[in-house]
Amino acid sequence: MKRFLPTSDIFKYVFVAVATVIVVCSWMFTNTLVKGLEAEERRKMEIWAHATQQFISADENTDIDFVSSIIEGNTTIPVYMTDTLDNVLFVRNVAGASGDSISYNEAIQRLKQLGHRIEVNVNGETVQYIYYDDSSLLRKLAYFPYVQFSVIAFFLLVAFLAFSSIKNAEQNKVWVGLSKETAHQLGTPISSLLAWMELMKDRHVDDAHLPEMQKDVERLRVVAERFSKIGSQPTLQKGDLIPVLQNALNYMRGRASKQVTIDMKTDCESVMVNMNVPLLEWVIENLCKNAIDAMDGQGKIELEVSRDANRVYVDVTDTGKGMERSMYKKVFRPGFTTKKRGWGLGLSLTKRIVTEYHKGKIFVKSSEINVGTTFRIILPTA
Repeated sequence: MKRFLPTSDIFKYVFVAVATVIVVCSWMFTNTLVKGLEAEERRKMEIWAHATQQFISADENTDIDFVSSIIEGNTTIPVYMTDTLDNVLFVRNVAGASGDSISYNEAIQRLKQLGHRIEVNVNGETVQYIYYDDSSLLRKLAYFPYVQFSVIAFFLLVAFLAFSSIKNAEQNKVWVGLSKETAHQLGTPISSLLAWMELMKDRHVDDAHLPEMQKDVERLRVVAERFSKIGSQPTLQKGDLIPVLQNALNYMRGRASKQVTIDMKTDCESVMVNMNVPLLEWVIENLCKNAIDAMDGQGKIELEVSRDANRVYVDVTDTGKGMERSMYKKVFRPGFTTKKRGWGLGLSLTKRIVTEYHKGKIFVKSSEINVGTTFRIILPTA
């Protein structure tokens, strides 16, 4: 079961929710402004059309100066005035107007489809039409949400990258501090135990238990060495991967139940990679331990090695409980575990060793409930 929801996940969900609310509210507000400005321009054009009609039909009672001021007052809205056959009579506020009838006709057809047309009756007999386009301000306002969304998206991307960077830096500090402290704390008692073992060998030469005790103390030394390497950038050396894998499997065979079968299958006689042997052995041991737990101490683990020109593939397959696809990435998160006991750090350490130290990849290749799971490791060849 999942023990807790990481703070980073909570922050991520809240961050996305707030960003979504900002985007939606901004779009709604801008859309309201655009619609209001469209209605306002429609009213202005109706007044302008009426003033134009008055100017054309002017008589001695018409206030020409007032009507002219209304007509001249339109300095932003593009206007096309046509006859009944849509032949252009004159244009106003049209950018680059040069009398190009083709471009005029295209604009008029577009405006007709949009419904931007006002009918003008001249002298009660002649009918003319006024087609009006959106002003530059309205067009800019219509594009504003997209610009705003782009800015918000860029801000979210920068914030997410910054947060991820800070989070990774903090995790690295925790890893390094914890590893160094663990190695330091183990170092002194292990050195003491090694000295005591040498003393016991001199006094109890024939004691059959001493070799097993020696193995356990040596194992503690290896564990301390692994933690010391996790706490700093380990040195990689070119070597054959096959013996390293076999050694890790032999160790797990000696500590697994007799009901667990551990096999290795490969067509490669040798695979040369740049590696840190103690850490790669730790990776295989962690995968095998998780497989044994998933099988409840009974089943089969098979490790298969293959390669191509530039990469080597190590597949670790078990016959355990399996997992849902939604769990494929979660299993590598620090603190995530399905066991009642455990810290959920094994697979997280495994991923760190493979990806950061060996520049490889590790992921769940496939899994099926009550059938088993296959983890795949990809390492670059030397």
